[in-house]
Amino acid sequence: MHRQYIDIENPDTLSLCNDTIAAADAGEITIAVDFAGVNRADILQRLGLYPVPDDASPILGLEVAGKVAAIGPNVEGFEIGDSVAALVQGGGYATSVNARADHTLKLPANINSRSGAALPEALLTVWHNVFTLGRLKPDETLLVHGGGSGIGTMAIQMAKAWGARVVATAGGHEKCARVRSLGADLVLDYRSDTLREDFKNLALTGAIDVTLDMAGGDFTPLNFELAAPDGRIVCIGVMRGSKAEIELVPILMKRLTLTGSTLRGLGMGGRAKGFAALQETMMPLVAAGQIEPHIDTVFRLEEATAAQNRMQSGEHFGKILLDCRQT
Repeated sequence: MHRQYIDIENPDTLSLCNDTIAAADAGEITIAVDFAGVNRADILQRLGLYPVPDDASPILGLEVAGKVAAIGPNVEGFEIGDSVAALVQGGGYATSVNARADHTLKLPANINSRSGAALPEALLTVWHNVFTLGRLKPDETLLVHGGGSGIGTMAIQMAKAWGARVVATAGGHEKCARVRSLGADLVLDYRSDTLREDFKNLALTGAIDVTLDMAGGDFTPLNFELAAPDGRIVCIGVMRGSKAEIELVPILMKRLTLTGSTLRGLGMGGRAKGFAALQETMMPLVAAGQIEPHIDTVFRLEEATAAQNRMQSGEHFGKILLDCRQT
């Protein structure tokens, strides 16, 4: 099957190329891609900072949505033409891609492929980090740093649907208002010079059960201050730096857990287990409209560089997508 895809010529140049995709292997389906999600890992890969595993495609792109175009051996539950979204081992910035069937979600009738492309990476990231590693329970309080990001907007809705209280940070008055409209109970501007005092004035110091941290850096000691006894802090990004100076005493006194993960680090089996859990717990909420993807901007496939620049600017709210449909 002929495809177009985005190739990394060098860290500053992404170009549109053509080739032929291999047939789907056992346990795989071929997806005719309508839209692909843009993720921060894609930027790191372009810059040479996110090594591609030996079993992964060197082509950018970790999530897609579209129609099933072919079905490999030993695959059940899918038919040609099904509307699906999938997490892939690279290759998403393309007009077609092979995906593991057990890393693929069938899209409900109320979710088109444009919205569907915003689901796989965010749903699985939040599920694994907030609900599996963070062990968030109903009636607990979750703090989401970067509430206006694709993952942040999804985390807020998932946690609220779970019955949790949600506190979020976002950059600027407008973003804070939009994050609040998603259902967050409290939203603070991380650009504020009085952020620590703002948390304290809202009686949040020592009140956060689970923190989903995409910031790292100087937010790490802040997370320790805000954590409740037995609090869990899960780091999934280092937007504010990969190094932090911390006091160990709060970890001892509050019995805190500091952990983190990457999706690639989950391995094939871990991702498959996560998708099975999502199909059972979260996709019914998506079908019911309780969890809704929020799209920031859609770029053409050949505009992949501009799409990544939009993400790097930090001005986006929700998911950035590539339109991979051939015209």
